[in-house]
Amino acid sequence: MDKTVCPNCRSSGCCHQFYEVLGVPTNSCLLVEDRARALDFPTGDIVLAVCSECGFIFNAAWDPERTIYSDRYEETQGFSPTFNTFNRAIAEELISSYDIRGKTVLEIGCGKGEFLSLICELGDNRGIGYDPSFVPARQRAEQDVRFVREFFTEGTREVAPDLLCCKMTLEHIGQTHRFVDSVRSVANRKESVIFFQVPDVDRILKEGGFWDVYYEHCSYFSATSLGHLFARTGFAVQRIWTGYDDQYLMIVTSPAEPGDDVTLGDPDGVDAIIRLSGSFAAAAARRRTAWLGRLRSWAAAGQRTVLWGSGSKAVAFLTTLGVHDEIEHVVDINPYRVGKFLPGTGQRIVAPAFLRDYRPDNVVIMNPVYRDEIGRELARQRCEPRVYTILDLETGPA
Repeated sequence: MDKTVCPNCRSSGCCHQFYEVLGVPTNSCLLVEDRARALDFPTGDIVLAVCSECGFIFNAAWDPERTIYSDRYEETQGFSPTFNTFNRAIAEELISSYDIRGKTVLEIGCGKGEFLSLICELGDNRGIGYDPSFVPARQRAEQDVRFVREFFTEGTREVAPDLLCCKMTLEHIGQTHRFVDSVRSVANRKESVIFFQVPDVDRILKEGGFWDVYYEHCSYFSATSLGHLFARTGFAVQRIWTGYDDQYLMIVTSPAEPGDDVTLGDPDGVDAIIRLSGSFAAAAARRRTAWLGRLRSWAAAGQRTVLWGSGSKAVAFLTTLGVHDEIEHVVDINPYRVGKFLPGTGQRIVAPAFLRDYRPDNVVIMNPVYRDEIGRELARQRCEPRVYTILDLETGPA
């Protein structure tokens, strides 16, 4: 990737590096069958840079050839009732607000197809999903949905949809301007509705959230840089908002026509992101120091600690800290992940029922939005550990 040109706005000489982590796993969600392979997992570097023109943040050291997306990529959050409630609310809002009933819905990066299947079921819609990690055996029967196990690229030729959605995928795309430009060539009807969802980098920077920086995520958006991208590629932005405890940033646009008000972003928003990026490395270092000290003190006291959530946050958290022996197990409710091992640090992934016999002293929740859901599951397993979220540092137990 060219470190001097912004892949979001294509400005030159405006990108400044501010944070790096070297030797991290190149894939966080690939299923790894044994610990030796997990410990020997391929690595790459993260060198975050910010664009002073549009506020976009990207990994200047990212190499797309190092990431793998296949049926071994297990990213779904669909086993969580909390997430499913959110997912359903988004589907219902799109259907009701934009009359997506009896229409054609195209989803780019559909994963295992849960959202596409849901919005087709709720609105009696026809669906088309693109994702190389889709698993046909997990497709819901009796739906008018076609899945294509390929990447959506510049060369993709598809029917112009009534709704084009892309959830938690754009952050995996290096050349964001080129990608969204290709989306514009497919979503070319003035009635088309375009919905994208990405992580909100504003929250990550404010929290010093080093656990939310990992190799697959080569692109990081604020409301300003996301709006700038769509305006630059021929879309009229209708709405930008956050959800899921402000973790996700969402945008609804439509193809712009002559005379439409196309705004290229908020200069104040760019300045705010630049300020936050300037303080991120120090904030992340404080978080790392606090967590490493806590985990080591627990281990020295003979206490057992588990993480809850084996996805990308856990991989980034453990590899950035360099934690191995301090934590033996990571809990996950996704049965497809149970029995596998975390890339880079090799912790075994276990089901919640494992905790009945293991009896951990401490549980660290990787995503605070699941605190109540996990609390109920711990009660079902008759466990009473001290429970912390990733954000609990000075305040103690949750």
